[in-house]
Amino acid sequence: MQRKIIHIDCDCFYAAVEMRDDPSLRDVPIAVGGQGGRGVVTTCNYRARAFGVRSAMPGGEARRLCPDLVMVPMDMPRYREVSRQVMAIFREVTDLVEPLSLDEAFLDVSEVDAFQGSATLIARYIRDQVRDRVGITVSAGVAPNKFLAKIASDWEKPDGLYVITPDKVAGFVETLPVEKLFGVGKVTAGKLHDREVRTCGDLQRVGQAELVSTFGKQGLRLWDMAHGQDERPVVVTRVAKSVSVERTFSRDLPGKTACLQVVPALVDDLRRRLERKSSRKPLHKLFIKIRYSDFSTHTLERVRDPGVEASPGADEFLPLLDELVTDEQRPVRLLGVGVRFREDGAPVTQLRLFE
Repeated sequence: MQRKIIHIDCDCFYAAVEMRDDPSLRDVPIAVGGQGGRGVVTTCNYRARAFGVRSAMPGGEARRLCPDLVMVPMDMPRYREVSRQVMAIFREVTDLVEPLSLDEAFLDVSEVDAFQGSATLIARYIRDQVRDRVGITVSAGVAPNKFLAKIASDWEKPDGLYVITPDKVAGFVETLPVEKLFGVGKVTAGKLHDREVRTCGDLQRVGQAELVSTFGKQGLRLWDMAHGQDERPVVVTRVAKSVSVERTFSRDLPGKTACLQVVPALVDDLRRRLERKSSRKPLHKLFIKIRYSDFSTHTLERVRDPGVEASPGADEFLPLLDELVTDEQRPVRLLGVGVRFREDGAPVTQLRLFE
């Protein structure tokens, strides 16, 4: 089977979160970090990059290059929460997600049937969902392997999508500068340039034995990359155990009756997400979550009949809501529905949780 790999990278992630949350920062050059005498820039927006500001640059040098640069302190708890939201969108599509950091990940969508099985359509969907639901932009690369997908995601940054189909691999790598290859820094690039090797096409014409003799094991890796080859799998470090849909209302729902009216639409959205994941895991539990106007949050879970294989319907969630909500008139800020997947050997028990 031809693999379909997507690499997604958030655009200037920390700076994007700051600009999202503070509109006054959107039209000025900003850098995150870099305060103090020895502070260094963690990241910066594209306005700052136009002045030559870069990540890992000393704050003093950044301010010299861009006198109007606005320095913003880091807020890691907030960035981690936004990262969690982005990764959750990835996992709505596939469980085969390999995060590389807070702001980038590989996805293997080779066996995803949704979106006509098109990795390009999946990447477009994910980009739209992150923009609409999280409020930042991401760039995506689609290719037959991880090496090419990562290069592709950087090809049309920011807010871009670049696709390398299998029939385009040979032409793409032919002119690709060797500096784009993973692990090729100034020293290795210098050695290659000394041999008149500046592109992957040039590298292809160097014998594999010569590359191994000069660069050791890295020579084999260079040979593979020069030919657009990379057999590394997407390594999953966390398997999704649930899928859910939540909605925060711009105006609080007035009470239980209004919540009952919203549940069917939430369940329809949940069913669509389950279909997009093409998940074959059996469902173990249904749950419903409610957050009131005072921010108190309550969740009720119930084991589902293991003999039922169809996607859950609203009629299965409405009794949960009816049991969970005891105050008919209490304003509701957030409402959510979800399912948990069965693990091997999972006990069949009923659980009620109040946060």
